[in-house]
Amino acid sequence: MEPALIGTRLASAAISPLLKKLLVSDGPGAGLTGGARAVRLSSLVSFRGEKRTLTEKDVRKLAAALVERSAGGPGEAPFPADETEAVIRTLGTTLLALGDLDMDDVQAVRLGHRALAQRLRAAAPAPDGLSTDSVLYLESMTEWACLHILEFFTQRSTFVARSLVEQTRGQAELIAKVDALLTGTATTTAQDAAFERRYLAHLAKKHGSLTIYGIDLHHSAKEWPLDVAYLSLEAAGPAAEPTTPAPVRQERSSTTHLRADHALARHDKVLLRGLAGSGKTTLVQWLTVSAASDDRADGMAYLYGRIPFVLPLRTLTRHGERLPGPDRFLSAAGCPLTAPEGWADRVLAAGRGLVLVDGIDEIPESERGRAREWLRDLLSAYEGNRWLVTARPTAVGNDWLARDGFTDLALSPMSRTEVATFVHRWHRAAGPEAEPYEQQLLDALRTTEHVAQLATNPLMCGLVCALHLDRRGYLPQGRKALYEAALSMLLSRRDRERGMANPYGITLDAAPQIQLVQRLAYWLTRNGRLQMDRAHAESVIAEAVPAMVDASGYAPDRVFAHLLHRSGLLREPTADTIDFVHRTFQDYLAAKALVDHWDIGVLIQHAKDDTWEDVIRMAVGHARPHECAEILRELLKAADAAEDRRDQLRLLILAATALNHATEVTPEVREQVLSRAAELVPPRTPDEARELATVGRMVLDLLPGPEGLGEEEALMAVTTATHIPSDAAIPYLARFARGSTLRVRSQLVWGWQRFDALAYAEAVIAVIDPTDLVFTVVHDGQAAELVRLGIAPDLLEIGAGVSAEALRDLLAACDPHMLSLTREDDDPDLTALAGLTRLDTLSLELPFAHFWRLSDLPSEAPLRALTFGSWPKEGIGALRSASLLQRLTLWEAHALTAHDWREVALLTQLRQLVVATIDLDTLPEEVVLPWISGLVVSAHGDEMPRFEKAVRAFPGLRQLVLFSDPGHKLDVASLAGLEGLIELRADDLRLTGTEHLAPTVRILN
Repeated sequence: MEPALIGTRLASAAISPLLKKLLVSDGPGAGLTGGARAVRLSSLVSFRGEKRTLTEKDVRKLAAALVERSAGGPGEAPFPADETEAVIRTLGTTLLALGDLDMDDVQAVRLGHRALAQRLRAAAPAPDGLSTDSVLYLESMTEWACLHILEFFTQRSTFVARSLVEQTRGQAELIAKVDALLTGTATTTAQDAAFERRYLAHLAKKHGSLTIYGIDLHHSAKEWPLDVAYLSLEAAGPAAEPTTPAPVRQERSSTTHLRADHALARHDKVLLRGLAGSGKTTLVQWLTVSAASDDRADGMAYLYGRIPFVLPLRTLTRHGERLPGPDRFLSAAGCPLTAPEGWADRVLAAGRGLVLVDGIDEIPESERGRAREWLRDLLSAYEGNRWLVTARPTAVGNDWLARDGFTDLALSPMSRTEVATFVHRWHRAAGPEAEPYEQQLLDALRTTEHVAQLATNPLMCGLVCALHLDRRGYLPQGRKALYEAALSMLLSRRDRERGMANPYGITLDAAPQIQLVQRLAYWLTRNGRLQMDRAHAESVIAEAVPAMVDASGYAPDRVFAHLLHRSGLLREPTADTIDFVHRTFQDYLAAKALVDHWDIGVLIQHAKDDTWEDVIRMAVGHARPHECAEILRELLKAADAAEDRRDQLRLLILAATALNHATEVTPEVREQVLSRAAELVPPRTPDEARELATVGRMVLDLLPGPEGLGEEEALMAVTTATHIPSDAAIPYLARFARGSTLRVRSQLVWGWQRFDALAYAEAVIAVIDPTDLVFTVVHDGQAAELVRLGIAPDLLEIGAGVSAEALRDLLAACDPHMLSLTREDDDPDLTALAGLTRLDTLSLELPFAHFWRLSDLPSEAPLRALTFGSWPKEGIGALRSASLLQRLTLWEAHALTAHDWREVALLTQLRQLVVATIDLDTLPEEVVLPWISGLVVSAHGDEMPRFEKAVRAFPGLRQLVLFSDPGHKLDVASLAGLEGLIELRADDLRLTGTEHLAPTVRILN
């Protein structure tokens, strides 16, 4: 149905009375003075507060009536009939969100009906599973509803008295604007919808398949569907590591460990780090296809209605040009479709975009600041979209996008289970000829350490699978040998041994082809690029061909075509550019070229550049003994000359890492490198510990202890070992399981998620001292091991990755005193809590659940502390039955209304309360809670809390704890009236106004 027709039906006089029911009427004479206080929307709606005349059920009935009147009548239906109930439910939820907006009526009118509708849609859950027609209908419906609501506001006496808005935004002007909008944009809306269907189909086809790595196969296609190939990996945040464990965690856990493809469901902005080949680009493909396709995998429904913009930075900046604005997103990324004018801007302005910026590390370091400013400009211009930025781990600092609200996550190395799953899927896709070799390879991965070390990410797993099949069960040893074998397979043996025709008439062995291709790699690496113009690449090959004996008899253009289409190393991302199939091959060949030219000065000059780390390591692998020794000595000299501690650490670690790649090195040089590396052990900070772990398993030979180590030294040593992606670290970590401090044991428990669940459980978890220790469980394998070993932790933290069945089994076996539970379902199953009898402290993180039921709480447990984010269905007041409850944490819940505060006031058993600064603003004058002796207040960003209301509402306050961003300045003069306050704690904050406090107040800062 056209928007104009919907508008005609909604403009009828019968619609306005329906919508007016949502709002309370003015009392006579209320607010006639110009100084009257602003009236919040939450006090104007009829389904909240003391003036409540509608229930939520009534609002949903009202939504049904609106849908019936707007959709009925002759003509085409605006949405599919089988989606009617879902449309009504979504519209009702959107209307209910009116009570959650943090604005007054004047601000709402100043926004206008379109902006108000956008705020409502953002405050309500996104429509899930609806067709495009239904979504467009709901957008028009919400705008018309907001038009009538604003008309009501402009007629209120208090509104007239407090502003002149009615003179400039009268009913006639509002309706005229909407009529103009619907009339003028009907054609544009139809064009946009038609284009989006074509665009999404294009993305689904373009990104919907993966190539079987490195080999041509007779009995199956070279490409296979992404939904079959995709393997979801885990992502973890730096904050997931414990810093100051406590016997009972009073604040919400900062642990972040989740499926990488679900990260954008929890965080609207994510910086995702991962090593080369770890699956970053494949994840971008998966998110794109999930958003573009109607058939979505489990857990991916959150991308419904999102329009993906895939922006590989290596493509956008290959000529050093200005990064594109939305109007150039498609052309800059090589999309052949032409969008309607202004389409990308409209998508992003509506908050429907999924912006996938791939490869910060794939542009020169000098250009990354420009890329960040480009991102910030986009973020400030467009709200409500979801953003993913990928990079290698050390490409940018930990705070690179922190102030822009990005959550920093890192892809975890593949576990043994994930590797086995990948191998199975690869062989299934490769066809019948691969089947006999699957089990052989799985056996090799379990029993041969160097093979297992290589297969830690999807790229290397694919390479190992291809080589193993190509060599009929034989695998080379070592990383250099692996790449040599891969190049031999790709450049010569593959075609020759299969008797394949030679379409370009070129017959070259691997050696001359490597010589030619590495010239391209050399140019790209020296110039800090990952793509080059095809014309320039052709000229590089044309210049080299005449000097090569084996290739000089061929036309250079045919040699180039052969390398491009038959080498398996190069590809054409666009018609006029070429690049390598993966960055790792470019690094390997560039390193060989640098050693052949003996450009050692270039290597050392770039040693601090993270994009050159692999190049330098591989150069050591290519070098002859005396060349290898010189590179290592020069790295040590550069470390000595470095003024910055971080640069020095990077260079020493790079030397130690490179040593592991050397084929032959003199004992003198080896000892020199190892002794310098020993200066770093044990590391001094968590960042140094994680960076030291990048050296790999060889650092285990340098790590001391636990004998003779202090607590901090032991913690840093264990932190290093838990970040080494090899089960070889387990025996070392097991030495710390007994007799260590709580902080060290907490790090050991956190590290469990990075290793084989069974092996780690038997070596570490089975013998660790559980006293005051929080056991973090993030997947079913860990839960099963605790049950199998009969370990029943008193303090338990269970992540979203633990299934409902495993949760029931674990809680039945444990019955903990403290439980932090995360569930990511929109209707979480909490029945596993019912059988708990000892639970003292409970934290529920339910990010996608609108409500949960207090009846799910264990009735027999002595619950004293409760934290939740989603609201209990029965309301806070129902907690009166929890007679032992003394501490309630509400800062993760929605902002408290006056009605909510009145319910809190019913809980006279409480002694401690945790809220956000914004909650203090809504404290009603009549609410007084003299029984609250401890208050925790969270303030972030630019919030400057005032405490006058807290002074009045909490006369019995003895302890006040303030949390905010480090270094935040906070005026506490308004606390002067709290004569009973004896302790003020404000870690990392700068306090002013303390001279006004009573002399009995102790300030802990």
